[in-house]
Amino acid sequence: MTLLAGLDIGTSSVKGLLVAADDGAVVARAEVAHALSTPRPGWAEQDPADWWAGAEAVLSQLGRAGEIGAIGLTGQMHGLVALGATGRALRPAMLWNDGRTGAECAEIEQTVGLERLIALTGNRALTGFTAPKLRWIARHEPEVYGQIARIMLPKDYVRLRLCGEHATDVADASGTLLFDVARRRWSEEMLEALEVDPAWLPQALESPAVSGVTADGVPVAAGAGDQAAGALGVGVDGLGRAGPVSIVLGTSGVVFAAADAFAADPEARVHAFCHAVPGGWHSMGVMLSAAGSLRWLADAVAPPGGSGADIGVLVEEARAWEPGCEGLTFLPYLAGERTPHADPDARGVFSGLSLRHDRGALTRAVLEGVAFGLRDGLDLVAENAGTPSLGRVSGGGARSRLWLQILASVLELPLQRVAVDEGASFGAALLGGVAAGVFGDVHEAVAACVRPGEIIEPVAEWIEPYRAARERFRALYPALRAARYPRAP
Repeated sequence: MTLLAGLDIGTSSVKGLLVAADDGAVVARAEVAHALSTPRPGWAEQDPADWWAGAEAVLSQLGRAGEIGAIGLTGQMHGLVALGATGRALRPAMLWNDGRTGAECAEIEQTVGLERLIALTGNRALTGFTAPKLRWIARHEPEVYGQIARIMLPKDYVRLRLCGEHATDVADASGTLLFDVARRRWSEEMLEALEVDPAWLPQALESPAVSGVTADGVPVAAGAGDQAAGALGVGVDGLGRAGPVSIVLGTSGVVFAAADAFAADPEARVHAFCHAVPGGWHSMGVMLSAAGSLRWLADAVAPPGGSGADIGVLVEEARAWEPGCEGLTFLPYLAGERTPHADPDARGVFSGLSLRHDRGALTRAVLEGVAFGLRDGLDLVAENAGTPSLGRVSGGGARSRLWLQILASVLELPLQRVAVDEGASFGAALLGGVAAGVFGDVHEAVAACVRPGEIIEPVAEWIEPYRAARERFRALYPALRAARYPRAP
């Protein structure tokens, strides 16, 4: 039996799965947490050495040398790791949720031109992306910038330590704002406009390609960013436009649809990236605080000195409230937002509170607000990729049946669980299997290993109340933004 390892270099931990290639069964799981540093408001950094230490520990826990037949890598996207000539990290890595680069984003859009930027990269300049971080270092830390010899994304630092190769994959590279997404290669025009030395960049490979081998001779797949790998992990492999969409209820929330051609949204309200399937692309809507909003509430209502309220208890209390929570609305913009509002300064809100509302009502409003945010993303993705007939769900929030019932009713779409809900690391393991020749291609890997499960249907009597509640939700952000910027055009 061939065993495939998938490593996910996440924001809070390194997670790993060991997967049997014959049927997709998970043989072992491991996780090692690492620290997140926020030295100033809006900043988010990590020490790349912590990722490597976690990856070594996870691989050790998953299997002894000789048991693992292939490794696939995935992880948090957009982060910037800058290395000097000796291979040492010159500063802590700047992460996807680091929001310090607003001025640099505006500068990039002015330098390149918004229309041209979207045509080249499929996206507008957002604070989470890699290129604005690089310009921030050039402006604020010129002594660091002058020492840069190589740059890379988080999972690719682990690859460098694992097999000595400076490489990435086209799906993860799509989130740097330095990549020609349509042509699946680094953009010479963007590099010239932003004065980035091409020698700094890793080789960009298709996701199932062999990027190198470990000291023990184990092949390492190029892999993919967490969303593309996660989509593979739930079976969204791009076999036709009528296929399912991937819906992720993790710390962030994602609606992901595969496409057989590059198609950027003219306003860049959703992302257009390369898929982990060679020759495929995807359209993706991203909200920054999905299950993270529920975690925030659990911490906020915890007793003094406590470690957070039990989320399961909160969700049970939410069952007592009818859809719409008697007018209580929650905007889940706790860390700003991407889709549909590219606004790093957007903030979370409870609106419509009354004396009747208890913490169960607050919880229900959070569950509903996240669902409304994902519906915003679904509507925009559907404009580019077509209206889906099924959603495949993953992430920690997908373990809550009530939340899935709410989400299905808001999306007006059946949702299907899969046997393995750690989609990103599972998808990475499948890519490892293709790289090792265990599977002929990604589609064969998905067919052999992804096992669809229970379908959660919309609750018929909730659909109309949620349509009305969603109108309240959609009207709230523009009203608050107008109050924040009363003189804006």
